[in-house]
Amino acid sequence: MAHVSAAERRPQLIKAAIDLMTREGVGAGSTRAIAAELGVAQATVHYTFGTKEDLYRAVMEQLTRDLIAQVERAAHVNAGFEETVATLAAALWQTLREQPTTHQLLQELSMLALRTPRLQEAHESHHHEVTAVTTKLVTEAAERAGHRLAQPAETLARFFLAGFDGLSMQHLSLPDEEAELTCLQALVSAVVALAGGRMELVTLPTS
Repeated sequence: MAHVSAAERRPQLIKAAIDLMTREGVGAGSTRAIAAELGVAQATVHYTFGTKEDLYRAVMEQLTRDLIAQVERAAHVNAGFEETVATLAAALWQTLREQPTTHQLLQELSMLALRTPRLQEAHESHHHEVTAVTTKLVTEAAERAGHRLAQPAETLARFFLAGFDGLSMQHLSLPDEEAELTCLQALVSAVVALAGGRMELVTLPTS
């Protein structure tokens, strides 16, 4: 059998891990099972990645890159601020509807990472990258439209992502297309209003 380098084997194992855990969940993603999915020896996984956690980190990074690339391709270069935000939200929502198991796998890995010290860095990196890309897209949309943001772009990005994460969990747990569309429209409207300084923020009680 011809020798396959670690560099060549790496993307193959990442794909095998994604395929397996998408079907059966993170709990099924042992190095033995992932090796069997690709048809290689278990030692190949450890030789290529070192540990299962290192492979999981690579899976999170790959899933994140793929989703970001899909959303970035939807950005309208010459669109106004509101249209751009709506388009990006719709594109991200489309990835959820078309690839629910991908979003579910990311959620599962994120929950696992919160309790796994070796994965916490990957978890933080995932959220930093998603927030940074969303912030960049909001900033670019505002600059193209000559739109002065009433709140920092990162605050707007965090607000949108917080709302989208909640909607995505509802979609995965208790889907309702009509209600979801209304909620997504409301989320986009709230982001646009907050960006334009048209949303009055309620003062929270202090302890």
